Amino acid sequence: MEPARILLICDDQEISVFLREKLVIEGGCSLSHESGIQSGIDAFRQNGFDLVMVRYNMPYLDHKEFVSQIKKTDPDVIIIMILDEENNQAAAEMSRLGIYSSISRKINEEKLFFLINKGTELHKLALGHRKLTQSLQEHNTSLQKQNTLLAKRIEESTRNLTRLYEDLRSTYMRTIKALAQAIDARDHYTHSHSENVAKYAVAIAEEMHLSAKDIELIREACELHDLGKIGIRDDILTKPASLTEEEWELMRKHPLTGAQILEPLTFLHGVVDVIRQHHEQYDGTGYPQGLRGEEILLGARIIHLADAFEAMTSPRSYRKTPFSKQEAVLEIKKNTGTQFDPKVADAFLKVVNKL
Repeated sequence: MEPARILLICDDQEISVFLREKLVIEGGCSLSHESGIQSGIDAFRQNGFDLVMVRYNMPYLDHKEFVSQIKKTDPDVIIIMILDEENNQAAAEMSRLGIYSSISRKINEEKLFFLINKGTELHKLALGHRKLTQSLQEHNTSLQKQNTLLAKRIEESTRNLTRLYEDLRSTYMRTIKALAQAIDARDHYTHSHSENVAKYAVAIAEEMHLSAKDIELIREACELHDLGKIGIRDDILTKPASLTEEEWELMRKHPLTGAQILEPLTFLHGVVDVIRQHHEQYDGTGYPQGLRGEEILLGARIIHLADAFEAMTSPRSYRKTPFSKQEAVLEIKKNTGTQFDPKVADAFLKVVNKL
């Protein structure tokens, strides 16, 4: 460890000689001595020190102004006052001014070295913290510049954005939603599937008087709910016949796969949970966890019904002729209380004719 760098500002010869002997010869410190206040301040500005020791009763010493001048150069510097005698009033003033500690003229060597060692250690820690904070601020500024540049490049390449992305979350969401849309487009039967599910789910959520925040979360979850199908082969997704048990086992994994893809994005925490549960059924026969009733998030229960309605009323590779709206409504009524939450189904039935 480097020796303590100490500036002694003292006009008392006896104290100065004693401290030099103790701190330099016995303590191994690096000590500079000034006998005047202004020369001491100038020396500190030019060289910098870990610790400043100054005699409390020196002529022309304005304690408040002295501390201010010293800390303008180094806000973390440790200042120790040397008192001619113990003085409670002086101690209170020093504490108010931000002076680290004091020591009396009748110097206790044990206390002296304790203050020097602890003060020096504290200064080095504070200085290190300040440098780290400055480095982090510079790093953050650099990252902000990089993010801004990235947003501009995306805007230029797509020519579809009307403004710069305001933060990294916007960049992630646009990328993930584009990926989810590409997954829907793998099969022309499911083109715009997530968009339609979002439309139905939002209408149900609004009928249930959910908050704007919860409705937006449901909308985002709808747009991303089939993201996990990225891990399923095309021949399974577009198979015109019934799936085998092995193929169904793969298909049932897509809610977990989608959740795992999105989990590292902490700002999507609520969305991830809804996506994980969107194939759970009210009676506990769904997947992947077999949750039932209120164990299933309300957003997931809403998306489950909206997803089922959209699937029933749209052509699929395994069913070229979709259900009519009336047939799909009857199917939902039939499965209310088992597959679907009765409260969600009731809200759906109130808005289905507006869809």
